[in-house]
Amino acid sequence: MASSQTAPAGYEKYYVPESSSLALRATIGLVTTVFGAGLMLNDMTFGDPEASSSAKWVLIAGLVFFVMTLSSWFGTAIRENLQGMNSAQLSHSYVLGMFWFIFSEVMFFAAFFGALFYVRQLAGPWLAGEGEGGRMNGLLWPGFEFNWPPTATPQEAVGGADSQLIANNGLFTTSERSMAFADAHHWYQWLPMWNTLILLTSSFTCHVAHTGILKGNRKQFNVWLGITVALGIIFLALQVAEYYEAYAHFGLTLNSGIYGSTFFMLTGFHGFHVAMGMTMLLIQFIRSVKGKHFTAADHFGFEASSWYWHFVDVVWVFLFLFVYIL
Repeated sequence: MASSQTAPAGYEKYYVPESSSLALRATIGLVTTVFGAGLMLNDMTFGDPEASSSAKWVLIAGLVFFVMTLSSWFGTAIRENLQGMNSAQLSHSYVLGMFWFIFSEVMFFAAFFGALFYVRQLAGPWLAGEGEGGRMNGLLWPGFEFNWPPTATPQEAVGGADSQLIANNGLFTTSERSMAFADAHHWYQWLPMWNTLILLTSSFTCHVAHTGILKGNRKQFNVWLGITVALGIIFLALQVAEYYEAYAHFGLTLNSGIYGSTFFMLTGFHGFHVAMGMTMLLIQFIRSVKGKHFTAADHFGFEASSWYWHFVDVVWVFLFLFVYIL
């Protein structure tokens, strides 16, 4: 068990938690989840649709284990805080930890946006024969012309998979329509626009909730935090509808060449982060409504969740610009 001794005069008491395997267990759960997701993506692209696969069960098992571990971990942290074990120095370490976590997420999305830039500005033109990197175009992909969104994959340009000099196991066909504004039938039917308005609004409602707890107004905090969570759920529902529309009506799938891959990877990972942020805010909402947790001086659980929520909102703005607009 962790122990807490009386600090000498002039020194701050510092709580040292007991040794724990929670970080290792969370890592195992997360790695299993990502591995299962990778297996599912591979099956969707190259697998036999008639064959059974254990990929989804690996994903579900990893996700359940990860969620259970986080539930235990966060529960422990909440109990320690309520028991007054967190000194000012330890609370500051939580702030630094959240800062570095969000910084790592910034780098994560920077890698994705960097890959999108590489494809659109370098790799795509090279495949079409432009620049120093395009010398093999006439041999490998004759007739391929690059634009964005692509009107044809390199595979289609040479006459299909059977005509490729370099064989692969996949069939890649261009989508009938892209998710860009230009391909929308009507502006009011363009789901990315509504999702953008929803997320920007949710940042405002989250800020109003924050000002409420700073003033000690729990009713304002609960109402506006509840609205923020509801907006997050609506965003996710619209994204599911957008994916259905892409697959069922636009012909846009993971097999739609590089455009399909970048679209689903960027929006999918962002949607996962929105789901995480919404869950974090939902937990804070339940804590406030049922447990009367948080005061004007002690509300870091909510504050950290709100930082993360604003972060995913900012990421969406860039994603909206570079995936849907430019």
